[in-house]
Amino acid sequence: MTALLKEELFRLVYILFLFAIPSWLLKFEVQGLFLGLLVYVVLHLRNLHKLHHWLKTNHKDAPPELSGIWEDIAENIHRLQQNEQAAKQNLLTIIARARTSMSALEEAVVLTDSHGNLEWWNTAAEKLLGFKPIVDNGKPIINLIRDPAFIHYFEHGPYNEGIKLPSWTHPNRYVQYEVTRFGHNDRVLIAYDITRLHQLEQMRKDFVANVSHELRTPLTVLSGYIETFVDSDDLPTRWKRAFQQMQQQSLRMTNLVNDLLMLSRLESDTVKQQPKPINMKMLLEQLRLEAQAYHVNKEQHIIVEINSPLRLMGIETDLRSAFSNLIINAIKYTPAHGEIIIRWSHDEQYGYLSVQDDGIGIEPQHIARLTERFYRVDAARSSETGGTGLGLAIVKHVLLQHKALLNINSKPNVGSTFSCVFPRAMLVD
Repeated sequence: MTALLKEELFRLVYILFLFAIPSWLLKFEVQGLFLGLLVYVVLHLRNLHKLHHWLKTNHKDAPPELSGIWEDIAENIHRLQQNEQAAKQNLLTIIARARTSMSALEEAVVLTDSHGNLEWWNTAAEKLLGFKPIVDNGKPIINLIRDPAFIHYFEHGPYNEGIKLPSWTHPNRYVQYEVTRFGHNDRVLIAYDITRLHQLEQMRKDFVANVSHELRTPLTVLSGYIETFVDSDDLPTRWKRAFQQMQQQSLRMTNLVNDLLMLSRLESDTVKQQPKPINMKMLLEQLRLEAQAYHVNKEQHIIVEINSPLRLMGIETDLRSAFSNLIINAIKYTPAHGEIIIRWSHDEQYGYLSVQDDGIGIEPQHIARLTERFYRVDAARSSETGGTGLGLAIVKHVLLQHKALLNINSKPNVGSTFSCVFPRAMLVD
């Protein structure tokens, strides 16, 4: 039992005792006790009234003079109010500092409510996105940034990836938008001016495309002359061996140039091709026949499994190149007499094209970087197989164009499985 409760019980007993003695002398014991209880209740009601009046009118001041347990209650309420006020002031200070910090950022920061209406933005948003103070407050953001691609991204996502679009306020400039959800569908939008990065990326693409195109003609000439020398019966054996090595390297360089040109085409997206339904059984059977002729000496078992009758909507030339790269990789890194399974299947959500082998496998630390250009798990091994280091980069870009993903599962000395995962919407009867 707490001290306050003991004190309150003592107060009640004291009041009853004061009224009990005279009422006992006057033979009115019950009435005296009732009167004592009434006085006790009146005292409590008086304290309660004072507390209520204080809370309703001037609760920020010190609490009124109360008695008993009410004094402790008022002190506790006053302490909680002071703590709340301090916390509120601290929160307001943090918010003010956060807003000041965000206002100083070069990136545009925009806050919207659950309906996509503008709530707050920093100074950079006014410069980069053209928002006007007061005038645009409360307006839907999609009424100001009307690009259909931005509207679809803002309303549907996916938000784990940003979107790069031309600026709607400044010609020849590009903006990267990134949205994050919080609360009850509230969103924060961060926008960056990436014009310089876009220009550098475009310069890189143009440089690779132009250099690759310019290399094609001299490589064709060199390959033609080298082939003539290699096929010549009059060439000394010593020189023939040298020309054979030159032929191998020129072929490797030609493959590299062709891969670079294809990557440039995939990145540029200058010509939008219409996807068409692809007979996967026929396509994979053709790829199997081509694969068998690729490395006859290995005598590998290449099997095609068709577990789905559905066709895939896509650009056949690009998908053929992507699938061929996966199959050729499996052939290169699978020992003689190994088994390679090319499988087409689907479930309720996705369609799957997988290439499974029982080859040398890949260490886990390399898997995340396999689709990077020119990334090699083992440079010496790649040189032996004649790889360009661009095959999986091409696969990645082709799959991105088809809204698909590449999953890689591999264990060293066990084998690898490369799976192209397509949305179910891209599969047709």
